[in-house]
Amino acid sequence: MNEQGWLNYALASMHNGQWFGFSSKEQNYSTLIVHDSSITKPTEAEVNAKIQELKDAEVKKIADKASANAKLKALGLTDDEIEAIK
Repeated sequence: MNEQGWLNYALASMHNGQWFGFSSKEQNYSTLIVHDSSITKPTEAEVNAKIQELKDAEVKKIADKASANAKLKALGLTDDEIEAIK
């Protein structure tokens, strides 16, 4: 995912609904606008922290999957058997 994608993913995970948009085609923090008056624009630090949290979760998910596959192989399952239970 590119940085624009991470930004949109992070913002979408912060609140429900289409609460944000961008004032130009260039989607970055400086062009971020809030459509919902009940929501305060998050700080750039808050957005960056959310992006890092989501990236860390993705890395953990990949590592956990690799670990689970290794444990299944250690139990004697074949790749085909492991794929069948996914």
